[in-house]
Amino acid sequence: MKRVAYNIEPATTEILQTMGKQIKLARLRRDLSVELVAERAGISRSSLWKVEAGHPSVAMGIYAVVLHVLNGMDQDLLLVAKDDKLGKKLQDFNLLTRKRASRR
Repeated sequence: MKRVAYNIEPATTEILQTMGKQIKLARLRRDLSVELVAERAGISRSSLWKVEAGHPSVAMGIYAVVLHVLNGMDQDLLLVAKDDKLGKKLQDFNLLTRKRASRR
């Protein structure tokens, strides 16, 4: 299988790793095994280990299903980009905002 290179900033890598640690702690607080959470989420144990390590190749949907298995914690995903301060400023200045990103 071909390895994919990701251009991820160190700060983003740290955020993913912190999120993975928090997911692992949530699993441990609930006294759930890796096998049980992986089975309930419909993923492999190695995928769950990658989630808990904050690996950047894991799809967002897998993070969501793991959070859901941990008693509905997927609702927290609604907080992502909720307070878009820059976007609100641009809107307030009535700048042209595009429906799609420009091609570069």
